[in-house]
Amino acid sequence: MEIIEYDQKYQEQIIDLILHIQNEEAKINLSLAEQPDLLDIFKSYYQQGGHFYLAVDNGEVIGTIAFMNYGNHNAVLKKFFVKKDWRSKKVGLALYQHLLRKLKAERYQQVLLDTPAVAKASHRFYERAGFKRIEKQAMPFNYVFAERDSYLYLLEL
Repeated sequence: MEIIEYDQKYQEQIIDLILHIQNEEAKINLSLAEQPDLLDIFKSYYQQGGHFYLAVDNGEVIGTIAFMNYGNHNAVLKKFFVKKDWRSKKVGLALYQHLLRKLKAERYQQVLLDTPAVAKASHRFYERAGFKRIEKQAMPFNYVFAERDSYLYLLEL
């Protein structure tokens, strides 16, 4: 397994992985049309100062993680997904640590994320990683998200 920067050749695998986890596993029913960032990752992430990473094993995308730059040393963690068969193999932790190193190197100060209320395992991961659950009114910067029974978390770096 290796962690790499986004590569266009994996576009279809990325979309398939994310939609499967969102809709088949978590049952949150998010369409691709509701996630236009997935259709143009370069524009949505890199042109705005963010990054999109892939965990790849033998040509297969087994995980994703990304962040969007929100200016003033603020970032939003996005698209953190790991294929079910790989979750017990610390792929998520490796992706998260890779992203965190990048955020610290670029001197980000705050990382915000939204996650479905049903994603209990994700909540435990974020809380162990130092994220604090916050209410919408406590968001330190303007971030618009799909309010589908979501929780917000904030990490101070």
